[in-house]
Amino acid sequence: MVPPTATETDRSAATRPPLRYASVLVLTLMQVTLVIDNSVVNVALPVIRDELGFSAAGLSWVVTSYALAFGGLVLLSGRVGSIIGPRRALLIGISVFVAASALGGLAVTPGMLIAARVLQGVGAALAAPSTLVLLMAITKPGVQRARAMSLFVLSIGLGAALGLTLGGALTSGFGWAWVMFVNVPIGAVVFFGIRALVPEADRHSGRLDVGGAVFSTIGMLALVYGLTAAADHGWASGSVIASFVLAGAGLVALVLTERRHRAPVVPLSFFTSMASAAPLLAMMLIPAGQFGFLYFAALYTQGVLGFSPLQTGLSVLPFTAGMLATNVTVSRLVTRHGERVVGSAGMIGLLTGLGWLSRLTPDSGYLDGLLGPFLLLGLGAGLTIAPLTAVIMHNAPREHLGAASSLNQAMQQLGGAAGLAVLSTVFAHTAGGSGAATGISTALTVATAFPLLALLLFAVWARRITTL
Repeated sequence: MVPPTATETDRSAATRPPLRYASVLVLTLMQVTLVIDNSVVNVALPVIRDELGFSAAGLSWVVTSYALAFGGLVLLSGRVGSIIGPRRALLIGISVFVAASALGGLAVTPGMLIAARVLQGVGAALAAPSTLVLLMAITKPGVQRARAMSLFVLSIGLGAALGLTLGGALTSGFGWAWVMFVNVPIGAVVFFGIRALVPEADRHSGRLDVGGAVFSTIGMLALVYGLTAAADHGWASGSVIASFVLAGAGLVALVLTERRHRAPVVPLSFFTSMASAAPLLAMMLIPAGQFGFLYFAALYTQGVLGFSPLQTGLSVLPFTAGMLATNVTVSRLVTRHGERVVGSAGMIGLLTGLGWLSRLTPDSGYLDGLLGPFLLLGLGAGLTIAPLTAVIMHNAPREHLGAASSLNQAMQQLGGAAGLAVLSTVFAHTAGGSGAATGISTALTVATAFPLLALLLFAVWARRITTL
């Protein structure tokens, strides 16, 4: 091999950074797109309920159907990406996601919208693990990768901010369908940007754990369906009991399958000690409260205070501002104090914010009832996710890093879906006799249990992994 000349080396060094940074930016935009989709729909929920005819409990399926498809399939899709190539998997995933978004905007019945949301979840599940893999592949360890990861984490707060505000503006100006249609142009930019700027990463041969993915998805779907259906049919109904039995059977089948598979989507070793299991369980509990907060914030501001969707999006800006502020500083805080201290402080913020918000009454206004809790919840969320993710990934054996990344995202989606199912059931039972404000207050009181349990798990068993 002929070594490059000095001129060639200088030219390569001069041209590589812009391409690398452009690649990081387009991958970050992919993450922003997925986060936007998680939040943009929440602001439009009351309008979707009224125009498509959702029941009080059934409305939560607009959120949970996406989360279930995402959480169930992300376990398998990370492995699919490693076999067919993460770039190819990402391009296929974003294509499915964009097509599903267009179909969702055209929905005229609850069933059509939920089907589109499921398909969106399928596309997101295929794209999400590959996004992080490609980001790692195009950056070098050290300062460059740390900056890229900081930008990637910051995109979570940015996506939440854009999603809530954009959802309000689109719903008020053009109708709820545009919270789905907006993904089409953004997804197109991501698709062509990845094709032009992001190279393919290494592929790895192996077997797909289809059984593990199927049983985990069946178990999650049955569990969340049972929790949601209890609001309409009661806890003792045959369909609810059958759902819980099916969920238990799915869990047993998953364990039996993963014990025999060489490349399981859920390595059982993650759950053999509390040091590795506790952070994963905490990651499942945190979104259980956060999904509920965003869901009920939209219902309260529009149903009780009479806000428009745009006013709702703007009203939640203190939450996103708090999240962005702590996302910027969390890496320095972790370096100084460690993941356990910073993450626990964030969970205390989430717990306090939900407890404060649960005191809402029919007479509560924005300034005295919502502003403070929104800001505190944003600060808490920004301090929680990054340290928790770092501990989960650090605890994973090197050969299971891909599985840990997928499982981390799956636990978030499962926790959000199951938590919202529980809270929407509480709301449906309470609001019918006492009014929407009381139903929301009761549901948020129950929601405080989620960050409390997460705090106990994380504070006791998480280990510091960052040293000065």
